[in-house]
Parts: sequence; structure tokens; C-alpha cells
Amino acid sequence: MSERVLIPRNRGFLFLDSHPAGCERLVADMWQACPDSADVPEGAGPVALIIGSSAGYGLAATVAGLKRAGIRGIMVSFEKAPTERRTATAGWYRTAATADIARTAGRDLVFLNGDAFSDTMKNQVADLIEQRFGGRLDYLIYSVAAPRRTDPATGTTYASVLKPIGRANRTKTLVFDDQGVPEVREVETGPAEGDDVEQTVAVMGGADWERWIEHLAGRGLLAEGFATVALSYIGSPLTAAIYRQGTIGAAKAHLEATARTLSERLDKTVGGRAVTSVNGAAVTQSSTAIPGIALYTGLLRGVLGEDLVPPVHQLAALWDQLTGAAPLALDDEGRIRLDTWELAEDVQTAVTERWAAATTDTIAGLADLDWFHAEVQRLYGFSVPGVDYTAAVATDIPWPVPTS
Repeated sequence: MSERVLIPRNRGFLFLDSHPAGCERLVADMWQACPDSADVPEGAGPVALIIGSSAGYGLAATVAGLKRAGIRGIMVSFEKAPTERRTATAGWYRTAATADIARTAGRDLVFLNGDAFSDTMKNQVADLIEQRFGGRLDYLIYSVAAPRRTDPATGTTYASVLKPIGRANRTKTLVFDDQGVPEVREVETGPAEGDDVEQTVAVMGGADWERWIEHLAGRGLLAEGFATVALSYIGSPLTAAIYRQGTIGAAKAHLEATARTLSERLDKTVGGRAVTSVNGAAVTQSSTAIPGIALYTGLLRGVLGEDLVPPVHQLAALWDQLTGAAPLALDDEGRIRLDTWELAEDVQTAVTERWAAATTDTIAGLADLDWFHAEVQRLYGFSVPGVDYTAAVATDIPWPVPTS
């Protein structure tokens, strides 16, 4: 088994290696942070499918689902295995750690690694539901963030872009140099051109989510009362031009429209429903790629401190609503809102004031930079408390194989 001493090597917010022990500890800490629920007897929990289970809110949905609802079922993600030159991706190691927790908790989870957009994966999942989980699926959580998607029906590959719509957008953003020294810059992003909006909607909108539901329904695998949720984000007016009003926002609007269509269909066929869940801000591998989001999140943490709600707590609240442990709280557009703490008027006023005052010289007093910088490193298993980073660690951790 290959063992190495790993140090963080990065290009901006992208790290070249991941730390297995740090990723394992991170998942263990999420498990401990998630509130306990009433015990669910082994083998009696609802059957869930979580698509995009290895990172961000999808990982939080998996951990919270295990602890709050006692789920069993299938987790799908797309991760890279370790090689002689590189470690595995962080999601690979997080998945292995999640599988260990599920096994210890006595929950039957199967982890699949592959392209969630493909019909091959949809068939594999459907077969498992049929053969291993009694032929009935209770919940589907959709949490996919991808740069491109190939439509299996046409073979066409679409690519998503992060662009404003209508005109260029100039915004502040936060960067760190190789020594971790912060700088506030202004960046300009040109507007969407040609079919940028359509391409982004094809990747990040509701088309694949709907295809999953149609595929599973066509196999007769949706349980009575089946519920599905696509995870989404709205965010602050400060980031709206590049996010909610940009190409990604168009995709989110399509996702919400898809939820309404699916919900009508599911209500008629299995007495079920489809909704989107609007989550609050968090540092994720996807969010750090969006101009302005890093600065905004650091400032938000500067305002809220420990009152910033972590993803696993948000997803615990989602599972409580889905399972009936708490009332289903929908806004006027039928969305579950887990972001009210972030968008509270006093919070946004304070963040907006700090945004206006933010420069390279002032940022240290306005944003929680130590927290943000550490959160970025923790995405890859570094800067996790309790881990000895001077010790060599095994990097060729195998992908979890389900028990028979």
C-alpha cells in the first residue's frame, strides 16, 4: 500500500492532491455535528437515491440522511481513483469514509462511481433498487454540479458557463497568493453569447433530474408517496448578476420549473411530490469557481461567526421535513427554504456594508479569512483539526464494495 507525506499544493482554489486522513476526519466530524434522531431499526429505514453524494450539499445529504432518517439505498458520484503520481480526488476518500460510517451504523448503502448523466448509470441504479432494495424507492436527492453533460438521447455534449446575461459584470472578488496572503480584486466577466444560456441550462437545469424520474417511474420503482428534491441556491443581491440573474440562474429557474412539472405528474401517479430546496451559502468546490462568491462567503462568516449554518445542519432540517418529523415549509413558489438565516435583512445589510468597504488593506478586519482559507483547504482534506499532517498516509484507498 502506497504511503506518502502529503502537503497542500494548489493553483488558486484548486488543489493537486487530497489527504485521505483529513477527508476521513472531516466526514467523521460531520457525523458528530449532525443532530441525533430517534433510532430507526436496522433494515427499516427508507430507501434513498442521492445523486452527487461525495461533495458539498450532496455529501451533507448523505450523512444527515444516515443519521436523521436511517436511510439505506444508493449513492452516486463521479470521482477519480488514485494513481502513481496523484492521490484520488477528495470525494473518493470522503465516499470511503462515509461507507465506513454507514457500515458501522448498520445501514445498507451502495456507492456507485460513474457518469450520472448516462443511461448506463440509470439502468445500474434501477437494477439495484429492484434486486437489493425491494423494488421501491422512497426519496431521490439531486445534487449535481458539472461543467458539461452529454445527452444520452442525442449524443450531444453541452458545456455550462458562468456568465451574466445582457451585459458584462464587474465585481469584487477574493484571491490568495501562494503564501495565503489575501487580495481583493475587481474582475470583469463578459456577457453570455450565442447559445451560452441554452448550453448551461442543458447541463445544470432540470433535464437530467427529469430523466432520472422518468426512467425510475418507467421501471415501476417509485414508492407510494415518493418525494424528490433538487438542491439549489439563490444567494445575495451582491452576487445576483453573476449567479441568480446569470446563466447559472437561468439553469436554476429551469430546475424550479421542472420541479413543478414533476410534482404534478408524481401527485397523479404515486401521490408524491417534487420540490427544490434552496440552501444557504457554504464553501464548496463549485462555489469557489464563481467570481465574488469567495469574498461574499468570507464576509458572511465575518458577520455571522458561529451562527453560519453548516450544510449538514441544513440537510438535517431537510430530512426532517421530508420524513414528516418537521412541517414541510414552502415559500410562495413551492420551494423549501433553508437559507432564511443568510438572507435575513439585518445580515444582508451588514454584509453589504462590509462589501462596500472591502479592499486588500481592509479585508482582514471585515471577513473571517482564517476560516475561509481553512475551509478551502478542508475541501481537499487539509487543515482538518486533529490530523497529523507530518505522518505518511496510505493513498490507495479502495472504492467501497457493498456487502453481500
